[in-house]
Amino acid sequence: MERKIDTIQEAIDWLSQYGEQFDGGVTRLLYSNAWQKAQEALRSWMDSLDIKTYYDKIGNLFGKLSSEDENAGVILVGSHIDTVKQGGKYDGAYGIVAGILALNVLKQKYGSPKRHIEVVSLCEEEGSRFPIACWGSGMLTGVLTYKDIRGLKDSEGVMFEEAMNDAGFSLTDRSYNIRSDIEGFIELHIEQGQVLEKLQKPIGIVQAIVGQRRFQITVCGESNHAGTTPMNWRKDPVHGAVEMIHKLLASVDHYDENLVTTVGQIEVKPNVSNVIADSVVFTVDVRHPNEKVLNIFCESFLQNFKQIAYELNVEMTSHLWHEVCSAEMDDHFTKVLKNVCKKRQISYHVMNSGAGHDAQLFASFCPTALLFVPSQGGISHSSLEYTAPAHLETGLHVLIDTLYELAY
Repeated sequence: MERKIDTIQEAIDWLSQYGEQFDGGVTRLLYSNAWQKAQEALRSWMDSLDIKTYYDKIGNLFGKLSSEDENAGVILVGSHIDTVKQGGKYDGAYGIVAGILALNVLKQKYGSPKRHIEVVSLCEEEGSRFPIACWGSGMLTGVLTYKDIRGLKDSEGVMFEEAMNDAGFSLTDRSYNIRSDIEGFIELHIEQGQVLEKLQKPIGIVQAIVGQRRFQITVCGESNHAGTTPMNWRKDPVHGAVEMIHKLLASVDHYDENLVTTVGQIEVKPNVSNVIADSVVFTVDVRHPNEKVLNIFCESFLQNFKQIAYELNVEMTSHLWHEVCSAEMDDHFTKVLKNVCKKRQISYHVMNSGAGHDAQLFASFCPTALLFVPSQGGISHSSLEYTAPAHLETGLHVLIDTLYELAY
């Protein structure tokens, strides 16, 4: 451990140096050098606090505060270590460093708990390097398996397994032992939205997380000369992609305000100014708290895409690469959070989460709670991401008291 950390803000600033960008943002992709250094730094910090550390097969990092009862169950707390490209320093990191600080406070003040408490720095959630999200929590909960990463490559052509092996982890026998001792999961996270700030509430207690679908859409045409090919003879995938995206975004108006869709990534090949493109690949992200609405919308826009492709004489294929169902948080854990806030006289707001989180995968695996603190301006996945130190501390205090109620 390089230095003593006393506050939550100091911990976040310290961790942000691993993957820090020139604009103040952070890029820490799964199994990258910055990711490896960050995990090792967290491990060193926990070791210095006499918190027992260990990795699992895929790179999830755990720190354990043990009960005197070896057969006791585990209350797990934490979040993810990876970031989006040019992301902020609070997303994911806050929940991990808060968990470490909470374990240290509990250990110093109360000693051994009745239930084991573990903090986890989950190896991946964002899906920023490979076309798979929530790898760490997905494997822990059995939602994902080795089969889900077979053949996956990043944008530079590096295979998922190769990157994992180079980082020192591997599924050599293609198996992963799912934990049977986890009796609850708590994730503390920045909101990544404006609700708490607008309502002037320091704490958000999540009751449900929206379902998500992420698609990769490929539109193929015929590459040709931009000056010698008449418009009506073209098989232009860019034209097709533009029409599809316009239709997609316009169709949202026919649904309720909880439905959101985003085209966040577009790749054109060969990407030359005077050449009609050969292909266009773009992503579609769709979210809604109701599974029926989500399914209806996805079926509708894919049918529209097929019709547009037919009319413009191009080919369209779709690949659903990320699917997470909406999830409700545990009633008992939610009540504990509410009671902790009431005892501390902290104002809170019960809300849904429009962003996906690792808690979403844990919800069907064990009792789960998700706790929010405000994000300034609702900005996230950006170097401008910011949460005031006072709000960070409030979230930490609520986490400490909640873990005490559940584990002591």
